[in-house]
Amino acid sequence: MSEVPLGPVDVPTPVRRVAGSASLRPVWRNEVGGLTFEIADDGDRRFVKWAPAGSGLDLTAELVRLRWAGTRTRVPRVLAHGVVPDGEWLVTAALPGENAVSPRWTADPATAVRALGEGLRHLHQVLPVADCPFSWSVPTRLAAARRRGAPAGQNAQRWLDQAPPVDRLVVCHGDACAPNTLLDDAGRVSGHVDLGALGVADRWADLAVATWSTVWNYGPGWERALLDAYGIEVDAERTDFYRRLWDATS
Repeated sequence: MSEVPLGPVDVPTPVRRVAGSASLRPVWRNEVGGLTFEIADDGDRRFVKWAPAGSGLDLTAELVRLRWAGTRTRVPRVLAHGVVPDGEWLVTAALPGENAVSPRWTADPATAVRALGEGLRHLHQVLPVADCPFSWSVPTRLAAARRRGAPAGQNAQRWLDQAPPVDRLVVCHGDACAPNTLLDDAGRVSGHVDLGALGVADRWADLAVATWSTVWNYGPGWERALLDAYGIEVDAERTDFYRRLWDATS
């Protein structure tokens, strides 16, 4: 389970070297061992992500997506990147604001959820499908699952047969969960993070996960509010399919 680390975290040696004499504060740990630290020094705020070798995390893929999306919308600016035998690291400049599951915003879910819907709609509107070199389509995700040896990849044809017709192609975030959206003091979106899977897909690939995330992070009853803020009606068939695909391929 992805979470904010509550206890001590062993700092990988490459991350310590990147930070130098600055202090490191762990801010996120995912279920496959990936870590994110804030580098605290007297200069600008920075974050360093660590992906252990064999984890399946691809920070190079995130780097190229951040650079592409960063010319069109607010995402973290890449400062440095490196690969070593035991893993990979990526340093980015901090964006303003707090993530949408910080204590401030979990205490005000109405504001946070509205911002999530509006922010996702903006992302889908400003990133140009025709110019995007990345895919997050159903076939692309199943092919990646097959390379990892995941069951969904071995049953790709069944998934393809079940896939509903595309509603609208957009450039999807690829992990539109609430923690990956940052909000400013007024409760407006100040940026998106963790774009390692960004690519062209049906907008419901993002919407299904974004609405699901409201349940995980704010409790039941907020899914419709996110869709209202986005400006779209409920689509039960596409929501169900893309949630099952998320579970099967993530």
